[in-house]
Amino acid sequence: MDLPVMPPVRPMLAKSVARIPPGMLYEAKWDGFRAIVHRDGDEVMIGSRTGKSLSRYFPELVTALRTELPERCVVDGEIVIVHEDRLDFDRLTERIHPAKSRVDMLAEQTPASFVAFDLLALGDSSLLAVPQARRREALEAAFAGAGPPVHLAPATTDIELAREWFEQYEGAGLDGVVAKPLDLPYRPDTRSMYKIKHERTADVVVAGYRIHKSGPVVGSLLLGLYDAQGVLQHVGVCAAFSMKRRSELVGELAPLLMESAEGHPWAAWTDEAAHETARLPGAPSRWSGTKDLSWLPLRPDLVCEVGYDHMEGDRFRHTAQFRRWRPDRTPASCTYEQLEEPVRYDLAEVLAAPGHRAEPPGS
Repeated sequence: MDLPVMPPVRPMLAKSVARIPPGMLYEAKWDGFRAIVHRDGDEVMIGSRTGKSLSRYFPELVTALRTELPERCVVDGEIVIVHEDRLDFDRLTERIHPAKSRVDMLAEQTPASFVAFDLLALGDSSLLAVPQARRREALEAAFAGAGPPVHLAPATTDIELAREWFEQYEGAGLDGVVAKPLDLPYRPDTRSMYKIKHERTADVVVAGYRIHKSGPVVGSLLLGLYDAQGVLQHVGVCAAFSMKRRSELVGELAPLLMESAEGHPWAAWTDEAAHETARLPGAPSRWSGTKDLSWLPLRPDLVCEVGYDHMEGDRFRHTAQFRRWRPDRTPASCTYEQLEEPVRYDLAEVLAAPGHRAEPPGS
């Protein structure tokens, strides 16, 4: 492989802002695996956000990218899996498996797609120093003949359309909107773009905590919601506390600390089979590796309000943000029914119309 931009490349990142900023290029925020693809003739390499190769996990994409991409290019995008009419992150994570036989089986059963949203090199030319607006024009030209499972991400300079996307596209499993300054060069591994994500709040039961890796203070609170059968399901964690606050929480939670998990709703967490029928903390994961997933059980009597962006199935997709204690709420009232469900939106409509631009970027 001999390209003007060689692997590994760490992708340009985005920092969170509360509102969609004006005067930029806007795209949907995809909920998948970020990937930088290098193609030089028959050679195709899919690099992860950290620079590691993802090629062996997505052999069907390697084949498709060899066919659909320009012969020599470097492309930034997202690997996603579409299930029914929306993105499915759980099925995507299943693709990271050490056994080739399982990878091949899943490649056939749950094939992945690649959504391209930036062009880093084309032919013998590096585009890293080229402004975002011109890179987008080059990307659209380069992908004019591409077909599924390779897609060009929709983009627009119309902020009103971007606001519509922010409201509509969540129903297809997307994660918000990304805003890119039109004169922005490509800056690997820097937060030079802006992301605007949905945030909602929920009242949840605090039913345990993990010790912080640095010492005997609270690392994360384990959160639960009651399902329709009255079973407390583990839905995620909140973890963004200062070290001073982590230490204070140990004392505040001490009256609720149980000597053992016996009698706790999640007492069966060490039984791998139990994770098949209930959502419990400490589920075996290929992502956690040797990470200590043990936790200290609390009587499930405490309620707090957390902020979250969206759900992935029956759990919070990302770490929730602690907002406040809710002594006025009973644990039994913390159910899934309180959660807001986005209106469904057909993902095919997102992928089928990449040319939603009010005017050419930079005009």
